[in-house]
Amino acid sequence: MDRVRKIINAPRAYGRGYFGEGVGVAVLDTGISLHPDFGHRVACFSDYINGRRAPYDDNGHGTHIAGIIGGDGGASQGLYMGIAPRCHFVAIKILDRKGNGNTEHVVRAVDWLVCHKKAYQIRIVNISIGMVLQAESRERARLLQAVEYAWDNGMVVVAAAGNNGPRESSITVPGVSRKVITVGCFDDTREQIGRSMLKPHYSGQGPTENCIVKPELVVPGTNVTSCSVYPGMYMKKSGTSMAVPIVSGSIALLLSKYPYLSPAEVKLRLYERALDLGMPPSKQGWGMVDIGRLL
Repeated sequence: MDRVRKIINAPRAYGRGYFGEGVGVAVLDTGISLHPDFGHRVACFSDYINGRRAPYDDNGHGTHIAGIIGGDGGASQGLYMGIAPRCHFVAIKILDRKGNGNTEHVVRAVDWLVCHKKAYQIRIVNISIGMVLQAESRERARLLQAVEYAWDNGMVVVAAAGNNGPRESSITVPGVSRKVITVGCFDDTREQIGRSMLKPHYSGQGPTENCIVKPELVVPGTNVTSCSVYPGMYMKKSGTSMAVPIVSGSIALLLSKYPYLSPAEVKLRLYERALDLGMPPSKQGWGMVDIGRLL
């Protein structure tokens, strides 16, 4: 995370006093473990898999995601601090210990978020998961309808481009939605990933089957060190799943400065302030987030 923060110019926000205060980020994933870096900022936990009440994460993916968004880095003396270290989390477990889930859990979770967004000040929904394009069309449609319902109800939805690149039209659902902000990686080269289960240039590329340019943005996502389920420990993970929370955290910083921006206004500002990396639009979309430019 120390590398990531420097690349996207996050210290510009901290120097101006913006850390994501008052911004709730919903993390729809495998749950959340109460890592010391989260302090008392897990505002709510809901479990659609096992119905448990106390926060937990039997996989680790969701905890890693939350750490990228807003861990305060306390257990690492700030080295692995997340992007928005004073935001708060609404963690919703929609994936089981193997990382599997179903559309019904997402639909129910989004309905809950819409009902409770004011109570928990939920401004951002982080979805670091994806359904392959070959999935049954009805399930794809329901998932897209759910994330767009969240967007239409005032929450910025940020989704993964998926790890099925480099072929064109390889963006996963719900990242193909015209409304949501879809995020890929630009550091997915062989040199960056090293020996990994991910293939070089894994980041999903557009356009979609409806000719929508995707992803909107790219950020680092390879070998990102963030919170582990073991107290005070950290681990590395790679993929567009790790890129999504970087953008979610960046939006939390933006909303801590401009709290009245609508999802459409957030998206427009990201478009206007993105840093062109000189890659094809099907790879980078608008370009990379630069916090200095964004704020």
